[in-house]
Amino acid sequence: YDGSELSQSIGLVPILRAGLGMIDPVLSLLPTAEVWHLGLYRDETTSRPVEYYSKLPPGRPVDVAMVLDPMLATGGSAVLAYHTLKRWGVSQVKLLSIISAPEGIDRLKEECPDLEVYVCAVDQCLNQRNFIMPGLGDAGDRIFNTAGHE
Repeated sequence: YDGSELSQSIGLVPILRAGLGMIDPVLSLLPTAEVWHLGLYRDETTSRPVEYYSKLPPGRPVDVAMVLDPMLATGGSAVLAYHTLKRWGVSQVKLLSIISAPEGIDRLKEECPDLEVYVCAVDQCLNQRNFIMPGLGDAGDRIFNTAGHE
């Protein structure tokens, strides 16, 4: 069969831990993509992202980085990931999410205007705790069956 080869180097950057569940499906479409990791969590008091882990190789950025994060709520993690990848030297950053709140999309349009955002569904809003409504709960807990476990 006839095929095409991508000319750009592509890196998949899952946001730990929930983004790990998106690696295999995306790698099935882009089997030559590299996989790098960013560990971010949301401080439940401030709703701000906190970086605790970054595994990006020094001095060798990919051409296109695809941030994998199933939930886009406030957009804080996506903004932090975007700026981290831009500092690394990535010229094109894309965000792949499954569910979003409109507030997160609006924030990304304002703070990261060249970020390409791909999301499967946009839910109604964020609640007072900045959780997506109606949402699906914690994506990491759902993927790894850890709801209710400490």
